[in-house]
Amino acid sequence: MNISNNPVIEKLREHKKNPNLRLKLKERTEYFTNLLFHTLFDSDTELGCNLQELEQVFEEITTLACWEHETPCKTVWQNYVSGLPNILEKLNKDAQAFLANDPAANSIEEIYLAYPGFYAIAIYRLSHDLLKYSIPLVPRLMTEYAHRLTGTDINPGAQIGESFFIDHATGIVIGETVIIKDNVHIYQGVTLGGRFVDRKLRNTKRHPTVEDNVTIYANATILGGDTVIGANTTIGGNAWVTTSVPPNSIVSAVTETKIKTLT
Repeated sequence: MNISNNPVIEKLREHKKNPNLRLKLKERTEYFTNLLFHTLFDSDTELGCNLQELEQVFEEITTLACWEHETPCKTVWQNYVSGLPNILEKLNKDAQAFLANDPAANSIEEIYLAYPGFYAIAIYRLSHDLLKYSIPLVPRLMTEYAHRLTGTDINPGAQIGESFFIDHATGIVIGETVIIKDNVHIYQGVTLGGRFVDRKLRNTKRHPTVEDNVTIYANATILGGDTVIGANTTIGGNAWVTTSVPPNSIVSAVTETKIKTLT
Protein backbone atom coordinates (compact mmCIF):
# COMPACT_ATOMS: atom_id res chain seq x y z
CA MET A 1 0.00 0.00 0.00
CA ASN A 2 1.32 3.44 -0.94
CA ILE A 3 1.70 5.36 2.34
CA SER A 4 1.35 8.72 0.62
CA ASN A 5 -2.10 7.71 -0.62
CA ASN A 6 -3.27 6.32 2.72
CA PRO A 7 -6.77 7.76 3.35
CA VAL A 8 -6.06 8.10 7.08
CA ILE A 9 -3.03 10.25 6.34
CA GLU A 10 -5.05 12.39 3.95
CA LYS A 11 -7.74 12.94 6.59
CA LEU A 12 -5.15 13.83 9.20
CA ARG A 13 -3.59 16.36 6.84
CA GLU A 14 -7.02 17.84 6.18
CA HIS A 15 -7.67 18.44 9.86
CA LYS A 16 -4.14 19.41 10.84
CA LYS A 17 -4.62 23.14 10.45
CA ASN A 18 -1.98 24.53 12.81
CA PRO A 19 1.06 25.14 10.58
CA ASN A 20 2.87 27.13 13.29
CA LEU A 21 2.28 24.62 16.07
CA ARG A 22 5.80 23.36 16.61
CA LEU A 23 5.96 21.03 19.61
CA LYS A 24 9.72 21.30 19.49
CA LEU A 25 9.24 24.82 20.88
CA LYS A 26 7.67 23.36 24.03
CA GLU A 27 10.43 20.78 24.43
CA ARG A 28 13.24 23.28 23.90
CA THR A 29 11.63 25.81 26.23
CA GLU A 30 11.54 23.16 28.96
CA TYR A 31 15.23 22.48 28.35
CA PHE A 32 15.91 26.24 28.48
CA THR A 33 14.00 26.49 31.77
CA ASN A 34 15.99 23.67 33.37
CA LEU A 35 19.25 25.14 32.15
CA LEU A 36 18.35 28.55 33.59
CA PHE A 37 17.58 27.01 36.99
CA HIS A 38 20.87 25.09 37.01
CA THR A 39 22.81 28.18 35.96
CA LEU A 40 21.46 30.22 38.85
CA PHE A 41 21.62 27.62 41.61
CA ASP A 42 23.87 24.62 40.87
CA SER A 43 27.23 24.95 42.64
CA ASP A 44 29.02 22.81 40.05
CA THR A 45 27.76 24.70 36.99
CA GLU A 46 30.31 26.70 35.01
CA LEU A 47 28.56 30.02 34.46
CA GLY A 48 30.34 31.09 31.27
CA CYS A 49 29.61 27.88 29.38
CA ASN A 50 26.01 27.77 30.53
CA LEU A 51 25.33 31.36 29.55
CA GLN A 52 26.68 30.69 26.06
CA GLU A 53 24.45 27.65 25.68
CA LEU A 54 21.46 29.56 27.07
CA GLU A 55 21.96 32.25 24.43
CA GLN A 56 21.96 29.64 21.65
CA VAL A 57 18.83 27.93 22.97
CA PHE A 58 17.14 31.31 23.45
CA GLU A 59 17.74 32.19 19.80
CA GLU A 60 16.37 28.80 18.79
CA ILE A 61 13.15 29.06 20.78
CA THR A 62 12.43 32.65 19.74
CA THR A 63 12.81 31.58 16.11
CA LEU A 64 10.45 28.64 16.68
CA ALA A 65 7.93 30.97 18.31
CA CYS A 66 7.70 32.95 15.04
CA TRP A 67 8.62 36.06 16.96
CA GLU A 68 8.35 39.27 14.93
CA HIS A 69 10.09 42.19 16.53
CA GLU A 70 12.43 44.95 15.43
CA THR A 71 14.93 44.31 18.23
CA PRO A 72 17.49 41.59 17.37
CA CYS A 73 17.44 38.47 19.55
CA LYS A 74 21.02 39.09 20.61
CA THR A 75 20.11 42.48 22.05
CA VAL A 76 17.10 41.03 23.87
CA TRP A 77 19.21 38.24 25.30
CA GLN A 78 21.86 40.67 26.55
CA ASN A 79 19.18 42.77 28.25
CA TYR A 80 17.58 39.70 29.82
CA VAL A 81 20.90 38.34 31.09
CA SER A 82 21.74 41.69 32.67
CA GLY A 83 18.62 41.29 34.81
CA LEU A 84 19.45 37.79 36.08
CA PRO A 85 21.46 39.01 39.12
CA ASN A 86 18.44 41.01 40.29
CA ILE A 87 16.16 37.98 39.80
CA LEU A 88 18.57 35.78 41.73
CA GLU A 89 18.68 38.31 44.57
CA LYS A 90 14.87 38.20 44.82
CA LEU A 91 14.84 34.40 44.72
CA ASN A 92 17.39 34.22 47.54
CA LYS A 93 15.03 36.39 49.61
CA ASP A 94 12.18 34.03 48.72
CA ALA A 95 14.26 31.07 49.89
CA GLN A 96 15.00 32.83 53.18
CA ALA A 97 11.26 33.42 53.62
CA PHE A 98 10.70 29.67 53.25
CA LEU A 99 13.39 28.92 55.82
CA ALA A 100 12.01 31.50 58.27
CA ASN A 101 8.39 30.32 58.03
CA ASP A 102 8.49 26.55 57.64
CA PRO A 103 9.48 24.65 60.79
CA ALA A 104 9.90 21.49 58.69
CA ALA A 105 12.81 23.01 56.73
CA ASN A 106 16.14 21.59 57.83
CA SER A 107 18.46 23.76 55.73
CA ILE A 108 18.53 26.42 53.03
CA GLU A 109 19.79 23.76 50.60
CA GLU A 110 16.60 21.79 51.17
CA ILE A 111 14.55 24.81 50.08
CA TYR A 112 16.37 25.11 46.76
CA LEU A 113 16.46 21.38 46.04
CA ALA A 114 13.23 19.95 47.40
CA TYR A 115 10.52 22.62 47.72
CA PRO A 116 8.07 22.74 44.79
CA GLY A 117 6.78 26.13 45.93
CA PHE A 118 10.24 27.65 45.60
CA TYR A 119 10.71 26.09 42.16
CA ALA A 120 7.36 27.50 41.00
CA ILE A 121 8.33 30.98 42.22
CA ALA A 122 11.75 30.71 40.56
CA ILE A 123 10.31 29.87 37.16
CA TYR A 124 7.64 32.54 37.57
CA ARG A 125 10.27 35.23 38.22
CA LEU A 126 12.43 34.06 35.30
CA SER A 127 9.44 34.00 32.95
CA HIS A 128 7.90 37.26 34.16
CA ASP A 129 11.01 39.17 33.17
CA LEU A 130 10.77 37.82 29.60
CA LEU A 131 7.32 39.39 29.12
CA LYS A 132 8.99 42.78 28.69
CA TYR A 133 10.34 41.61 25.33
CA SER A 134 7.05 40.73 23.59
CA ILE A 135 7.49 36.97 23.47
CA PRO A 136 4.47 35.88 25.59
CA LEU A 137 4.37 32.27 24.39
CA VAL A 138 7.80 31.37 25.79
CA PRO A 139 7.12 32.69 29.33
CA ARG A 140 3.77 30.90 29.35
CA LEU A 141 5.42 27.63 28.34
CA MET A 142 7.95 28.09 31.13
CA THR A 143 5.32 28.55 33.84
CA GLU A 144 3.17 25.73 32.48
CA TYR A 145 6.21 23.46 32.73
CA ALA A 146 6.59 24.48 36.38
CA HIS A 147 2.84 23.99 36.84
CA ARG A 148 3.09 20.42 35.61
CA LEU A 149 5.99 19.68 37.94
CA THR A 150 4.72 21.43 41.07
CA GLY A 151 0.93 21.75 40.89
CA THR A 152 1.29 25.53 41.24
CA ASP A 153 -0.16 27.65 38.43
CA ILE A 154 1.33 31.16 38.39
CA ASN A 155 0.64 33.20 35.28
CA PRO A 156 3.83 34.99 34.18
CA GLY A 157 1.90 38.25 33.95
CA ALA A 158 1.23 38.40 37.70
CA GLN A 159 3.16 41.00 39.71
CA ILE A 160 4.72 39.52 42.84
CA GLY A 161 6.83 41.37 45.39
CA GLU A 162 9.75 40.23 47.52
CA SER A 163 10.02 37.44 50.13
CA PHE A 164 7.12 35.41 48.74
CA PHE A 165 6.35 32.14 50.55
CA ILE A 166 4.24 29.27 49.16
CA ASP A 167 3.79 26.32 51.54
CA HIS A 168 3.17 22.85 50.07
CA ALA A 169 2.39 24.47 46.70
CA THR A 170 -0.17 21.99 45.37
CA GLY A 171 -3.34 23.43 43.85
CA ILE A 172 -2.43 27.12 43.97
CA VAL A 173 -3.72 29.35 41.14
CA ILE A 174 -2.47 32.93 40.66
CA GLY A 175 -4.07 34.76 37.73
CA GLU A 176 -2.53 37.02 35.12
CA THR A 177 -3.47 40.39 36.65
CA VAL A 178 -2.88 39.50 40.30
CA ILE A 179 -0.75 41.96 42.29
CA ILE A 180 1.00 40.57 45.36
CA LYS A 181 3.08 42.90 47.52
CA ASP A 182 5.95 41.97 49.89
CA ASN A 183 6.14 39.28 52.60
CA VAL A 184 3.00 37.42 51.57
CA HIS A 185 2.41 33.79 52.66
CA ILE A 186 0.13 31.45 50.73
CA TYR A 187 -0.80 27.87 51.56
CA GLN A 188 -1.97 24.98 49.39
CA GLY A 189 -5.17 25.17 47.38
CA VAL A 190 -5.41 28.98 47.33
CA THR A 191 -7.00 30.62 44.27
CA LEU A 192 -6.44 34.27 43.34
CA GLY A 193 -8.76 34.47 40.37
CA GLY A 194 -11.43 36.35 38.46
CA ARG A 195 -15.15 36.52 39.14
CA PHE A 196 -16.00 35.81 35.51
CA VAL A 197 -14.47 34.06 32.53
CA ASP A 198 -15.11 36.23 29.48
CA ARG A 199 -12.80 37.00 26.56
CA LYS A 200 -14.06 40.60 26.57
CA LEU A 201 -12.29 41.11 29.92
CA ARG A 202 -8.87 40.33 28.43
CA ASN A 203 -7.41 43.82 28.83
CA THR A 204 -8.88 44.56 32.27
CA LYS A 205 -7.66 43.84 35.80
CA ARG A 206 -9.58 40.66 36.59
CA HIS A 207 -7.72 39.35 39.63
CA PRO A 208 -7.20 40.59 43.21
CA THR A 209 -4.51 42.67 44.86
CA VAL A 210 -2.84 41.37 48.03
CA GLU A 211 -1.04 43.96 50.14
CA ASP A 212 2.06 43.53 52.34
CA ASN A 213 2.33 40.93 55.11
CA VAL A 214 -0.83 39.01 54.25
CA THR A 215 -1.26 35.32 55.08
CA ILE A 216 -3.77 33.23 53.11
CA TYR A 217 -4.46 29.77 54.49
CA ALA A 218 -5.35 26.56 52.67
CA ASN A 219 -8.16 26.42 50.09
CA ALA A 220 -9.15 30.06 50.41
CA THR A 221 -10.57 31.66 47.25
CA ILE A 222 -10.20 35.38 46.52
CA LEU A 223 -11.82 36.71 43.36
CA GLY A 224 -12.16 39.97 41.46
CA GLY A 225 -10.00 42.70 39.98
CA ASP A 226 -11.31 45.32 42.39
CA THR A 227 -10.80 43.09 45.45
CA VAL A 228 -7.97 44.32 47.68
CA ILE A 229 -6.74 42.40 50.71
CA GLY A 230 -5.37 45.00 53.09
CA ALA A 231 -1.95 44.79 54.67
CA ASN A 232 -1.34 42.59 57.73
CA THR A 233 -4.53 40.61 57.13
CA THR A 234 -5.05 36.88 57.70
CA ILE A 235 -7.45 34.98 55.43
CA GLY A 236 -8.56 31.75 57.07
CA GLY A 237 -8.79 28.37 55.37
CA ASN A 238 -11.73 27.74 53.02
CA ALA A 239 -12.77 31.41 53.03
CA TRP A 240 -14.58 32.75 49.95
CA VAL A 241 -13.74 36.44 49.41
CA THR A 242 -15.16 38.63 46.62
CA THR A 243 -15.01 42.07 48.26
CA SER A 244 -12.13 44.12 49.63
CA VAL A 245 -10.85 43.52 53.16
CA PRO A 246 -9.43 46.40 55.23
CA PRO A 247 -5.91 46.22 56.67
CA ASN A 248 -5.26 44.35 59.93
CA SER A 249 -8.28 42.06 59.52
CA ILE A 250 -8.95 38.39 60.16
CA VAL A 251 -11.29 36.65 57.71
CA SER A 252 -12.65 33.25 58.64
CA ALA A 253 -15.10 30.83 57.09
CA VAL A 254 -17.97 29.83 59.36
CA THR A 255 -18.18 26.04 59.52
CA GLU A 256 -19.83 23.55 61.80
CA THR A 257 -18.18 20.28 62.65
CA LYS A 258 -20.19 17.60 64.46
CA ILE A 259 -18.59 14.70 66.25
CA LYS A 260 -20.71 11.69 67.05
CA THR A 261 -19.45 9.21 69.60
CA LEU A 262 -20.36 5.60 68.89
CA THR A 263 -21.29 3.59 71.94
